[in-house]
Amino acid sequence: MKVQPGAVIKTTGGALITLQNMNLDNDGTINQSAGEGKFLFTGTSDNTISGTITPLFDILEIGKTGTAKISLQQNIQVGSGITFTSGLIDLNNRNILLQPAALLNGESETSRITGTTGGYIEITNALNAPAAANPGNLGAIITTAQNMGSTAIRRGHQSQVNGYGNGNTIYRYYDITPANNTALNAILRLHYFDAELNSLNENTITLWKSSDNSTWTNQGFDTRNTGSNYVEKTGLAGFSRWTLTSALHALPLSWGSFNTQCVNNAVKISWQTFHENNTLSFTIQHSSNGINWNDITSIPAAGNSTASINYSYTDQQPNSSIHFYRIIEQDIDGHKTYSPVLKNDCSAGIETFFVYPNPAHSSLWVSLQTGKSGTVTIQMLDSKGDLVKQQTGNIQAGNNLLGMQLNTLAPGMYSLLVRFDDGKIKVVKIVKQ
Repeated sequence: MKVQPGAVIKTTGGALITLQNMNLDNDGTINQSAGEGKFLFTGTSDNTISGTITPLFDILEIGKTGTAKISLQQNIQVGSGITFTSGLIDLNNRNILLQPAALLNGESETSRITGTTGGYIEITNALNAPAAANPGNLGAIITTAQNMGSTAIRRGHQSQVNGYGNGNTIYRYYDITPANNTALNAILRLHYFDAELNSLNENTITLWKSSDNSTWTNQGFDTRNTGSNYVEKTGLAGFSRWTLTSALHALPLSWGSFNTQCVNNAVKISWQTFHENNTLSFTIQHSSNGINWNDITSIPAAGNSTASINYSYTDQQPNSSIHFYRIIEQDIDGHKTYSPVLKNDCSAGIETFFVYPNPAHSSLWVSLQTGKSGTVTIQMLDSKGDLVKQQTGNIQAGNNLLGMQLNTLAPGMYSLLVRFDDGKIKVVKIVKQ
């Protein structure tokens, strides 16, 4: 359906305009007031809303079959609400502006707003001493005895990362911006769908807050309900950007590498971090079977750093030829992050190479066992053979784990190449989900 420049679409009395397997290309005027009508998108195919003029729909309804979707190619405004019967609305890095009285109606696991490439849906309401207020039905439930005043709530669907592109979250975040944002003592409940979990374990997710969309702090939780899909926290002084993730996918710490090396009758353990925020300590643990763990020592962490930092410790009494090591990082607030487990065999002389997990989501580890120290270059090539990511790392004679973040890469098939400084190359196919 093409609305030509200068043309005006006007409806009255709740008239219905149905677009079955049709795109809407608006270069004219669509400006509906409350009660004037509905635009209904139906059919089995994916369609788009595009054009040069932003339309104002009174009611927008999506009734697509199965997983068919509407993809936005321009921003839209909605006066009364969006009704979800079936199918998806993909923001596609565009925005939906809800008028103050507008609501999302009927969002579900199979019919909802998505937008992992960017974009947001936003509403502004006056929130004065709100009691379980849910502006626009966006899924951010706010309670406070204070007057917040005019409050903008923006919901997006990109996985969040820290300033170095590391970490991952559910496919949902909120920007909450009240006129009064101090001493609120507020309760915040964030809802989500299982389809937005981004491979996270919902039994471990907690609320995380960022004031600059880069540095994140774990706010924990007071109530978590995996049946009704929400996490709640009380006693919040103010609002900013919020999302959900777990300590195992923590945003503040970025692991770089993890190495073990046999030195005479001892094992040297070393590791590198790319970025630390509020880190307190590293505890090295040893196991002879990979099941039962004992603390060896604890080393102070940097606390806050934007530079690469190298740490090391030598285990003088490993007590066996085969050892398992892992490192526990503890934040200042008490939350912990675990490194992968690294197996070290001082009697082994063979070289090994493998990559895990594969398929991968937000990150992967390159595992190398080698007889000599040196430098490797890790390259990621897309299906066309173009270089899309590259990093270098130092390896030791022994066992090595090198981490690579994949948050910025689109889903698809990739080739991972490890280039050694002696010219040797290892290649493996990677599926990024």
